Amino acid sequence: MLVFKAFSALLSYPSEEMRRALPDIVEVIRASSFVELRERRGLLDLINELNSGELLAAEEHYVDLFDRGRALSLHLFEHLHGESRDRGEAMVELKQIYERTGFELSARELPDFLPVVLEYLSCCDITEAREMLTDCVQILRTIGRSLVARRSRYAAILQALIVIAGESPIDAAKVPPVNERVEALDRDWAEEPAFSGVAATSASSAETPAS
Repeated sequence: MLVFKAFSALLSYPSEEMRRALPDIVEVIRASSFVELRERRGLLDLINELNSGELLAAEEHYVDLFDRGRALSLHLFEHLHGESRDRGEAMVELKQIYERTGFELSARELPDFLPVVLEYLSCCDITEAREMLTDCVQILRTIGRSLVARRSRYAAILQALIVIAGESPIDAAKVPPVNERVEALDRDWAEEPAFSGVAATSASSAETPAS
């Protein structure tokens, strides 16, 4: 299931390595029978965007999009449990699922980070992959709607995953664009530094693990 590996790479922090892999990712997406035509077009538009301009601009855009508030967090259990103890227990269970199949995480990766989940799904058959996607499809919809509201091309990845899970994609025409007040509220949800005067930094430099 190389298509999930391709999605994982596209949702990871932009890098030169990722950019060099974009031609191969295009071929995987074009060849996949699991990607519908509409989502394929959106994915190719995203790849064109990632392949254009300065890498620094792509990095800044990624951080601004995914690391400034909880609405677009790529850590799935944050949408369910926030920072409660339940999230920790859910991550332990997910890590155990990975370990039972021989999938190992590096020390810096959290098991509920969506690019990591997609990397794991690339090692599964389509039945297992669809079952896991179905289990978390409402979270995928939540993230997808927030991306659609921001008119982000990254939404194409979430739309493709929702369709592979067997559900209808988000109707973008019914999602109003985000306004400044909504963006301000999202920023208010962003986690504050543990100590005053210490700048918050992004932890989104995770790269997809080798499988």
